[in-house]
Amino acid sequence: MSLEPTLQNIRGTFDILPYDGRGEGVHEAPSRAWQHVEQVIRTVLERFNFREIRTPILEPTELIARGVGQLTDIVTKEMFAFQRGDTHYVLRPEVTAPVMRAYLQHRLDQQGSVQKLYYIGPCFRAENPQKGRYRQFHQFGVELIGTGTPEADAEVIAAMMAVYEAFGLRNLRLRINTLGDAESRPRYREALLAYLRPLADQLSPTSRQRLASNPLRILDTKDERERRLLEGAPRLIDFVNEKGRAHYEAVKVHLEAMGIAYEEDPYLVRGLDYYTHTTFELESPDLGAQRALAGGGRYDLLAVDLGHATPVPAVGFAAGMERLFIALQAQGYRFPEEPPLDAYLVSLGEAALHWALVQAQVLRKAGLRVDLDLKGRSMKAQMREANRQRARYAVIVGERELEQGRAVVRDMQSGQQQEVTLAELADFLQGAVRAV
Repeated sequence: MSLEPTLQNIRGTFDILPYDGRGEGVHEAPSRAWQHVEQVIRTVLERFNFREIRTPILEPTELIARGVGQLTDIVTKEMFAFQRGDTHYVLRPEVTAPVMRAYLQHRLDQQGSVQKLYYIGPCFRAENPQKGRYRQFHQFGVELIGTGTPEADAEVIAAMMAVYEAFGLRNLRLRINTLGDAESRPRYREALLAYLRPLADQLSPTSRQRLASNPLRILDTKDERERRLLEGAPRLIDFVNEKGRAHYEAVKVHLEAMGIAYEEDPYLVRGLDYYTHTTFELESPDLGAQRALAGGGRYDLLAVDLGHATPVPAVGFAAGMERLFIALQAQGYRFPEEPPLDAYLVSLGEAALHWALVQAQVLRKAGLRVDLDLKGRSMKAQMREANRQRARYAVIVGERELEQGRAVVRDMQSGQQQEVTLAELADFLQGAVRAV
């Protein structure tokens, strides 16, 4: 009997099932694939000595508004925010501001001169759902806090590239730029405004709105007509002071020495207000129009935006898990198969079912993956289930076997079977599984 659906998940979210997904509201990749991808990410980042931090999904609205920027699309259009009593809450739309909040709140500077932190978890934005964009999505990333050196920027970029290299992804494009320091950006902003104002009637409604609020965001446009208009715009690098240029040049030297290929993009900006100096973005052609796999940069002034008395040097990147899956699937990545069961206990009769329930615990404590029938089905049905679950061995026990103190163990690949005493069953299965 199949069940008819009643309530369904919210548009822009999806379930991750133990099986390959099909249809609306379910992700194509099963949970084992997600576990594999997360483990690869953890393994790579921990080789760089990044350590995991987990922040709440629920944060104060003020944290995101002050950290991300009052006039950004995230704050003005995309936050899931609500009020309970006198407190304003938001489902976190990104993780950098929460990590900096945790760093300041818990005085992590006292735990060492530099904090190398990574995270993996869900975020929320009220976007129009489409391929690679969801209302609940999953991010991973790193934050390196406590040093303003160009070596730190290069270390973060190297860690980002190492994650994608671990999956064997090809045709990746790393773009880099510098936004300069807090003194350089206002000068560039005025020059950009002077260039764009005469062209205002040729801009899209979104860009005209940004012209008044955050003109640097216009450089993010994906509209080809607008991109052509920007070809004659002033370049950020021309407004960066000598110290900022030296920082940027040092980052490039380090990347070249590490064998990390990059392209300079003088119009690359990030969509969040807290970035200064180095900014970067990693792209894949397999993502279509929304090509960004990951991106980040330096954000030394974020701590000040959050109310700290002095700047805290920091650099990091964030990446979308869903976009990583799109790139992996497009390039035919082979996810590991779910490991087979070591044994499936086939029981015939109530006494045998009771024995199987107890024996399964014994075998599991011995380190084996074991399942059993809990529905009282026929032996034929149970053997089909053992085969469906790709069990290496089926252990068959009925009333006669219990009386004799023996079980029939069938090798599900060869079909050969033998009798094993119940007392020796755990040792026999452990040895047989190790020998495979």
